[in-house]
Amino acid sequence: MLNLISFLIVIAICVISHEGGHFAAAKWRNVLVHEFSFGMGPNLFRKKIGETSWSLRAFPIGGFVKLEGEDETETELRPENYDPLRSLGHKKPWERLIIIAAGAAVNLLLAWLLTAAYLSGYGVYDLNRPVIGTIIQRTPAQKSSLLPGDLIISINGIKLHKWEDISNNIRNTRNKNGDFVIVYKRNGKQNTTSLNIPIDKEYKVRLLGIRPRLTTYPIYKSLSESFSYSWQASLAILKALVTLITGKVHTEITGPVGIAVMAGDAFRSGFWAFIGFLGIINLNLGLLNLLPFPALDGGRIFFILIEMLTKHKVPEKWEAYIHYCGFIILVMLIVYVTGKDIMHLMQH
Repeated sequence: MLNLISFLIVIAICVISHEGGHFAAAKWRNVLVHEFSFGMGPNLFRKKIGETSWSLRAFPIGGFVKLEGEDETETELRPENYDPLRSLGHKKPWERLIIIAAGAAVNLLLAWLLTAAYLSGYGVYDLNRPVIGTIIQRTPAQKSSLLPGDLIISINGIKLHKWEDISNNIRNTRNKNGDFVIVYKRNGKQNTTSLNIPIDKEYKVRLLGIRPRLTTYPIYKSLSESFSYSWQASLAILKALVTLITGKVHTEITGPVGIAVMAGDAFRSGFWAFIGFLGIINLNLGLLNLLPFPALDGGRIFFILIEMLTKHKVPEKWEAYIHYCGFIILVMLIVYVTGKDIMHLMQH
């Protein structure tokens, strides 16, 4: 039940913000908005406010904003004083580009702000310096003289610069007996401790038993740091997508069921873990929607860019057919991935 509730919260925030971006941009460019819907399938609730119907549908796996001009057959939705100039098709290419791209843009903006809040409120591990943040219970570090806040200078005479240097030195296969001499600095004074670090039975490597220090940022700095983190995460997502398409590396794809499980795990881990997860999901949603694939916003943007370059529109029937085929492929992919997620849950 907690997985389901967490999933609904995540999907609601992601979908409403995404469709809200389309809605706000459409209203800004004076495009008639017939419906703003959360969910797909049969209507559970509908209320018309002004010229727009606000609806809640049976399956909370998406949503949509229905704009005038997207489907010319639905003329019954038009008000009596209908103005043809308020149709999406009558808008200039740059206006349509903004309206279509606004959904993903809001997701990316939300990911940036959520990451900034995470960096300011919870923080991230400082991996740039080998400074101890916490000592794990029942580990070699606890039996030594090491304390949180100590700066590790060297291990067995090898100087350290970054956090990863600690594990690289401890896991050095040339050290057969596991004896280490650690030089560290505390309150400006240099100290030395000797200890034996055996190979952990569970992880099959030597574990000292320390974690890096958590660093939080002031709000003004968290915004710039958040941009850097989001940029790096975006590159990682796109790189993983390329390796998936090319088949160079086997990458698991997660569907709605898998996201629900991860959302529940993040919720159980605490408020900040959930905020971090929500930021990553919005980042993924924003990026994937901008891919030039039919039925996605990126596919529609692709056709608008062709129009802007050639000064000619792609025939609407051909564009509609291509988007329809893309939609069928997406539905098949979602069904396939969901089936794999369910089988994985049953096995575990």
